[in-house]
Amino acid sequence: MLTVLAEATRKESGAKAAALGALLRAGFSVPDGFVVSGSGQSTGPAAETALRESVVRALEGSGDPVVAVRSSALDEDTVAASAAGQYESVIGVKGPDEVCRAIATCRASAHSMRAVEYRSRTGHLKSRSAEMAVILQPVIEADVSGVLFTPRAPGEPTRFEASWGLGLSVVAGEVTPDAYEVKSDGSIACSVGSKRTRIDLDHEWGRTVTSAVDADRQASRTLDDATAAALAELGEQIAEVVGEPQDVEWAIADGTVWILQSRPITAALPAARHHTASEQAGSLSGTPGSHGTVTAEARVVHGPSDFTSVRRGEILVCPFTDPAWTPLFGIAAGVITETGGALSHAAIVSREYGLPAVLGITDATRRIASGDRITMNGSVGTVIVTGDAPSDREQGRDSGRTHGHQVPLHRPSRRR
Repeated sequence: MLTVLAEATRKESGAKAAALGALLRAGFSVPDGFVVSGSGQSTGPAAETALRESVVRALEGSGDPVVAVRSSALDEDTVAASAAGQYESVIGVKGPDEVCRAIATCRASAHSMRAVEYRSRTGHLKSRSAEMAVILQPVIEADVSGVLFTPRAPGEPTRFEASWGLGLSVVAGEVTPDAYEVKSDGSIACSVGSKRTRIDLDHEWGRTVTSAVDADRQASRTLDDATAAALAELGEQIAEVVGEPQDVEWAIADGTVWILQSRPITAALPAARHHTASEQAGSLSGTPGSHGTVTAEARVVHGPSDFTSVRRGEILVCPFTDPAWTPLFGIAAGVITETGGALSHAAIVSREYGLPAVLGITDATRRIASGDRITMNGSVGTVIVTGDAPSDREQGRDSGRTHGHQVPLHRPSRRR
């Protein structure tokens, strides 16, 4: 029922596990572990008992570590559709009972509203019901972590984003990370992000915790030039082994660079913006996240309780977007966030949907009001407020909360 990660195949264990297994065999530093097969899953009490016994043996043989329980659907991480963040992973789990519950969570996420919406929208995945393998790996307690995109064509730079602690904050868009470019001539450009919070492992409780980052570290680079250059070289080596450009999640702990995920890049990135010009009146600037220009009314969304206020064709303005927000991407005209980077899950899905996105505009939900008419350019990272929000009476609506397209409420999980 459990396969050693180094022996994982795409057919039985999904693309995520298979890629990690291939990198392990090639000698890269990948947290070793096991995979629960996603093919021909049995159900019922006998199957649950057999799974638990297998998990107990695997954990005991590994020294009972705190583990990451990660989805590896048989139809995700393709060239056309990444499914970035659409399935659940549970980070920071200890003991067989908790691990088995986390496995069930990962499997069930294949049938979640956001996963079904994503598969329907992209049209690239095999079916509306994915078979789900699950990876068990020890958690790497990272000093710094992030995401790296290797060049898609000769002469393009290696792009990566980094923040303190575990990489959850980067992929979820909960921080504005440092953004790096290592160009083909070896030169390095860096934009220092705010990095106001970090996520780390709490051993006592066997879970992840979020804490504030002190001001000095917020303003400091996470990586020096030598480490940035080494990461770029590592990315090139991975792409060479795999045979195509890669989207790589990585973590650095005690000087070792660990590879946590490697998958194909599904869509072209907008050019990086390292130096932001002074904002003119009514103009805001952030990180270019997904190509496209659109003019429409803004809709400020602070969380799931606001989902039903969103109407088709509006531009979402929000603190950040959790993967559970994916159904909104199907009706929105664009996305603007206060935090996040171009390599976050939300930005990746925006590019796959062809949805313009601008990320990391400080206080966007305060500086833009619902009903403001705005023009956003996701290719260069600009937002211009072209008209103030008309009054509800002029619009003939009750704050937009009871009219138009209704999005079912789905509360995001903090466990990814």
